[in-house]
Amino acid sequence: MSGEMNLGELLRTLTAQLVEGVYVFATLPDGSVPESITTRMVFREAEGTTLILRKTEAETFGLDYEFPCRMITLNVHSSLEAVGFIARIASELAKHDMGVNPVSGFFHDHLFVPDGREHDAMRILEKIASDSRNPH
Repeated sequence: MSGEMNLGELLRTLTAQLVEGVYVFATLPDGSVPESITTRMVFREAEGTTLILRKTEAETFGLDYEFPCRMITLNVHSSLEAVGFIARIASELAKHDMGVNPVSGFFHDHLFVPDGREHDAMRILEKIASDSRNPH
């Protein structure tokens, strides 16, 4: 279950799924995450604990947040050691003036793109895969 490492294969087999809901990034300086909060990701840094969670959840708990975004799951099992996969995707999104916050899980990579730009991102991802399957 090590995942795919070949960049060409990753790009050729790339499919993406837009996940329901708007997500946000929040931080808790003391690192204590309320037990009843549902997060998508928790990452502890020296300055505080970063949470990625649904916007509605952040609002329910009265958390300050930034970057309302949409989550796109890349449905290809990329290796955690794959070289260039996320860089290629981020570069293509950047060409369309779109920032991205990628998060790698064990099985998949997930992209957090600005809310309102998710359909643009999905089209770009589809084109990356299509161009890789049908080189010019």
